[in-house]
Amino acid sequence: MSITLKASSPEVDPKTLRKVIFAASFGNFVEWFDFAAYGFLATILTREFFPSNDPAVGLLKTFAVFAVAFAFRPLGGIFFGVVGDRIGRKRTLALTILMMAGATTLIGLLPTYAAIGVFAPILLTVLRCVQGFSAGGEYAGACAYVMEHAPQHKRARYGSFLPISTFSSFALAAVVAYALDASLSAEAMSAWGWRVPFLAAAPTGLIGLYLRMNLSETPAFRALEGEHKVAHAPLRDTLRTQAAGILKLGAFISVTAVSFYMFTTYFATHLQVAGGLDRATSLLITVIALLFAAALCPLAGLYSDWAGRRKTMLTACVILIATVYPSFSLVGSGHFSPSVIGVCLLAIGAVLANVVTPPLLSEVFPTRTRYTASATTFNLAFTVFGGTAPLVATWLITTTGNNMSPALYLVAIAVMGLIGGLMLPETAKISLHDAGTALPGASAAAELKSVPRPAAQSLRC
Repeated sequence: MSITLKASSPEVDPKTLRKVIFAASFGNFVEWFDFAAYGFLATILTREFFPSNDPAVGLLKTFAVFAVAFAFRPLGGIFFGVVGDRIGRKRTLALTILMMAGATTLIGLLPTYAAIGVFAPILLTVLRCVQGFSAGGEYAGACAYVMEHAPQHKRARYGSFLPISTFSSFALAAVVAYALDASLSAEAMSAWGWRVPFLAAAPTGLIGLYLRMNLSETPAFRALEGEHKVAHAPLRDTLRTQAAGILKLGAFISVTAVSFYMFTTYFATHLQVAGGLDRATSLLITVIALLFAAALCPLAGLYSDWAGRRKTMLTACVILIATVYPSFSLVGSGHFSPSVIGVCLLAIGAVLANVVTPPLLSEVFPTRTRYTASATTFNLAFTVFGGTAPLVATWLITTTGNNMSPALYLVAIAVMGLIGGLMLPETAKISLHDAGTALPGASAAAELKSVPRPAAQSLRC
């Protein structure tokens, strides 16, 4: 039985669309700047909170806290996903940015190990967990918010502004860390300089909160409210109907996670440990690569809308597999120009994976449980693979003595992600109203049931 009746997607006027993209992207920028600051200040935080006679052990502890924070992301994803599917995207996104900004500001106010001993790393870990809980509801919610406003055939193009804001936030965090390193003495940096990026969360978070509170709810969620179809048990519905999509899409998002944190966070440390470059030079190289990645995002969005999601996933994984070994070799060369080329090489595949992820998160799952399903998928993948990427990379090098060992890990993840991604149907041209019905197991009866009544068609997205 074929279903031919399709719900038309209402066009959002350009002014509203620009406002939506700016507010979602700025809030996402603030959230990930707060989160990125920890990674770029890892070596300093090691000295202040995890003093050790062995620098490698201290660094492992610092990255372990980085990974522990990710353990709370699935919990945050489930919590905020359920809230977002019940009360709406707008109010939930306002809550995530408020929580992240508050936790980050408190990190900037923490006393160090020298002042309060073991309580310092304990408090740091608790606040990192709050950050992770908040981040669990941020990206998937921002993706849903933008995608539910974006034109049907340009979702990747408009969704690319979210990874642009993410890469830009990491770039700014690296610039701030670089500027502090370049302008302050080692004593001043240890005394108060490292606190500056964390304390900046207070004013920027308030701006992001104001922008999000002045937005309207998405057309798709308003339609559900108008028809009294808002999910009462989004988590139960998600687990019962979307398990296959979560597993397949999660396999691909693991590629997004590992490639992202390899080149945005871990490489800043790898340039120093394997390449022997000083901290300031390593941060400068990372900034160049992040700006390159941000500039590449719109092109990747255009490519994904033209080629489709499956071909974009294939392209991303193949590029990562082909470039990871040359990338690590160049990054470990100890020279500026080859290192820049090496980080940018890895960025190409990472950008394609990150740009195709926002539309996939919305196209694979139905509106009724979109926030819960996408947040669960995204955060499980980023917790298991993304948050542990710097820790695994550091451990592999420490255990094997081979600076190239993390490259093999990324290749294995790319192969797994490619298999999972290609098991998904093509979703680039579907209406978000039909999202979730193309997965194996979705019956024609379910599709027919989801077709809106004529009186409600003008509200559907």
